[in-house]
Amino acid sequence: METLLSLEEQIAELTAQLTGDMFSDMDIKDKIHNLDMQLKGVKPTDSHFDCVGCGS
Repeated sequence: METLLSLEEQIAELTAQLTGDMFSDMDIKDKIHNLDMQLKGVKPTDSHFDCVGCGS
């Protein structure tokens, strides 16, 4: 369970850094997306890579 809390804390910290500007937030949103996928234990269909299928 410690790993899940750690991922949730990382997501919360990154979310707090969002500015509302789409272009400056792109990298942060990508990191949030990757952490969220790890947290939920999902990856794109038919992909053995973590995020090649969705393009992130």
